[in-house]
Amino acid sequence: MSSREEILASIRKNTQVRYDKPDIADMKRLSYPDKIEQFCAISRAVGGTAVILGEGEDVNAVIRRTYPDAMRIASVLPDISCATFNPDNLDDPKELDGTDVAVVKGEIGVAENGAIWIPQTVKYKAIYFISEKLVILLDRNKIVNTMYDAYRELDGQEYKFGTFISGPSKTADIEQALVMGAHGARDVLVILM
Repeated sequence: MSSREEILASIRKNTQVRYDKPDIADMKRLSYPDKIEQFCAISRAVGGTAVILGEGEDVNAVIRRTYPDAMRIASVLPDISCATFNPDNLDDPKELDGTDVAVVKGEIGVAENGAIWIPQTVKYKAIYFISEKLVILLDRNKIVNTMYDAYRELDGQEYKFGTFISGPSKTADIEQALVMGAHGARDVLVILM
């Protein structure tokens, strides 16, 4: 018996009380009367911005208006005409360094925490983290109440890589000095389509 198996056998033998796994299917979970409003409020609370694209409004105009000084805008999405380059055409992910804005598509938004599920649909996943600013396009009908609901949506899906992103990257040291953009984008804009 391996040491792992011995440890597990010892735990099983010495466990005094055993509990059945709870049936979470019937558990009451959070439900928001307006998931879009909740998502936008939480996005602001975590330091990001979420806007609802107006009827007939051009997503490219919103991006350009929000980031007028952006010189390098990356996107693989065919409708993003303001992109200055397609990151999938690069030979080396190091060439992504210096990307001002990356425009990507999110699949599922979560009202309770403002997170967005982004499966890898680009050649280099570094684009999600190396750009200074990240624009995430999200179908407003794809916002769910909770992370539980999001994981239920993902159950059974196949993907190479995916990540939940909620607002800009933030970290703080022991002295509580907040640093933005240390591990990802300094600014995140979610455009609800």
